[in-house]
Amino acid sequence: MQAEVKWVGEETFMGISESGHTVVLDANGGNIAPSPLENVLLSLGGCSSVDVVSILKKARQGIVGCTVKISATRVDTTPRLFSDIHLHFEITGTNIQEKHVERAVSLSADKYCSVALMLNKTVNITHDYSITES
Repeated sequence: MQAEVKWVGEETFMGISESGHTVVLDANGGNIAPSPLENVLLSLGGCSSVDVVSILKKARQGIVGCTVKISATRVDTTPRLFSDIHLHFEITGTNIQEKHVERAVSLSADKYCSVALMLNKTVNITHDYSITES
């Protein structure tokens, strides 16, 4: 896998993925676009959500929605790394069984999500979930 990031002016950069997709990054605290660290959180949420939805579908759960809310804490010293990240999955559907959601979230965190597995070497990642009947 390869990627490229180009400086496009001021504190704005454009990332270009191997598949040809682009994403704008803003080093100025996210004034124009997400900052690189915000993109790390978005990547973690995206990776985990893909796993959770896929696992729940394979378990024949009536899932119609999945939102993950992510909160992170950074250390006060430079570099301002993440110390803690929490993911809260909000699952919506019909007759969703809690045991399947718990399993899907755990499998994503512990086995499948590449982003989480890379980050959890240095970051305390926690997760929980809620289920809403649709």
